[in-house]
Amino acid sequence: MLQRMQSIWMLLAAICGILTMKYSFFSGNKLGDNQAKLFEFLTATSSILILILTIALVSGILIDIFLYKNRKLQLRIAILAIVVSVVNIFLYYKQTQKFVPGESNYDLTAILSLAIPIFLILAARGIYRDQKLVKSLDRLR
Repeated sequence: MLQRMQSIWMLLAAICGILTMKYSFFSGNKLGDNQAKLFEFLTATSSILILILTIALVSGILIDIFLYKNRKLQLRIAILAIVVSVVNIFLYYKQTQKFVPGESNYDLTAILSLAIPIFLILAARGIYRDQKLVKSLDRLR
């Protein structure tokens, strides 16, 4: 059943993950090799580790949407995706330390990265509720 609410939450999380590759999390001046200041945007494509984690996260979420018949596995993958998204945000934060303080700031589109774990938590909560409902219906049979 793809029309479940948790599928929509996971789809929104995947869309936010894809948009983080285009829109910046942080922008500002960064010191170059010869101490020259360069204005740069920090996106998911700025760091190879962040890019790999973001692609893995989006792929995992999209695969997880179609695992609706196996709710236990779907819940485990959703929890794993929450952990990966928090690690991804931590890596973004570590990358912001390379920018010049006072001459850089967080962008409004950083909300996209922060929304991913929120959407995944809402999806995991929906999956858990479905699992409880099915268990209670099995007891009645």
